[in-house]
Amino acid sequence: MSPSPSSAATLHPLHVQEGIARLSASNGSISRQVMATTAWHSLLWLVVANSVGVLLATMLLTPQINNLLGQWTYGRWMPVHMNLQLYGWCCLPLVAFLFKVYGSDREQAAAWCRSVLWVWSSALGIGALSWLDGHSSGKLFLDWIGYPRVLFPMALASLWMLLSYSLVRGWKHATDSRLPARILKLIGLALLLPIPFLIYFAASPAIYPPVNPDTGGPTGASQLESTLVVIAVLLLLPFGLTKRKAARSWHITAAWVVFATEFLLCLGLGRANVSHHRPIQWISLGSLLVWIPLTPAYYNAFLWHQNTRRWRIAFLCWWSILVPTGWILFLPGVLDHVKFTDGLVGHSLLAMAGFVSSLLIFVMVQLLGDDGWIFNGTWSFYVWQASVLAYVLIMFYAGWREGSDPAFSIVPGVPRNTIYVLRLLLGMLILLASLDWFIDAFSLLKEIASPPLTEAQADTL
Repeated sequence: MSPSPSSAATLHPLHVQEGIARLSASNGSISRQVMATTAWHSLLWLVVANSVGVLLATMLLTPQINNLLGQWTYGRWMPVHMNLQLYGWCCLPLVAFLFKVYGSDREQAAAWCRSVLWVWSSALGIGALSWLDGHSSGKLFLDWIGYPRVLFPMALASLWMLLSYSLVRGWKHATDSRLPARILKLIGLALLLPIPFLIYFAASPAIYPPVNPDTGGPTGASQLESTLVVIAVLLLLPFGLTKRKAARSWHITAAWVVFATEFLLCLGLGRANVSHHRPIQWISLGSLLVWIPLTPAYYNAFLWHQNTRRWRIAFLCWWSILVPTGWILFLPGVLDHVKFTDGLVGHSLLAMAGFVSSLLIFVMVQLLGDDGWIFNGTWSFYVWQASVLAYVLIMFYAGWREGSDPAFSIVPGVPRNTIYVLRLLLGMLILLASLDWFIDAFSLLKEIASPPLTEAQADTL
């Protein structure tokens, strides 16, 4: 029996190609909306956290404001500021990265991305109200207690379930057929599975990490461990964002060999209360200096969207400053001088507002592609970078003065007040830059929801 004309037409290669093209275009549109929505949620929390930061800077300059806010004083706002920066702004771009890697931004799975984002944001909002009401575990960045201690792990669990569903659906529809990729994604899910439970248990006031007995802060081994987690993220990001360049680069292999070596070093140091005056602690931490030249060489071995250029340069520059200053600040004599001063505030801002924020925006721009224009305004880019750099420098100066004179930041005076006024002004500029991105992200969402008319559609009107 010969096939009917209709059945033959459906099997024609041109029809198959057209169907694939339509499906690809549909998935592209869906992915675009998912990424834009995630960027909006990320920037929402960045703006809120930066607004709280401006309020905190105002409170330091004029403490009388605390009386106007009743129980919502400086100590209540501080965990709100820090936790919204970490769990809101710093985490959600990585959620977008996971959406992309596991294919959650395609077809039916994409419908659940928005729900996961709202569950995440709702948990953060309830957590913020809880901290303002004085409920906290008392542990830095682990202030989850009461209902929020359950709600936020639930948000993490909802993300894990969506990623699992997306992976299985990708296998079922043969959109992810490469065996090595499947194995790596399964390993990724296995590593992500314990995180909700770890967050819940780590927030308990009864659990403490290793402590440096001379400062009350982290040990060199624990700092090496946490930095290696960041480096692991740096090494993994390109494989989920883009492709290698055609020419094979030895820098990729070298980076993974160095990482494995430092991982073994970290295991050898163990986890115990150890002073930074022990040479093995600061010498082992100094091994991270090798990543200053290695990281740019590693990223140069991959292909990147043209919109990412300025942010790629920015995060690599901040990285080249962060690694050596972090090591110098840990050295005996230096750490003893600046511990619990504004110098550590400067270092934290260098890490979070400088390096981490530039890295996250680089990731978002790569994921957004042409829509990454929302982060590439010249004014907002340079205002952010210059304000963060100036903020870091004045905090380093204030911290060094505090180390010699602890009353410097307590007793009002012209030098101290000048620094706090500059701190407030720079915080306002940082807020304005983030607000500019947020407004553009909102405009992008409206543009995606109401695409411009084609010429054919316009002619029918």
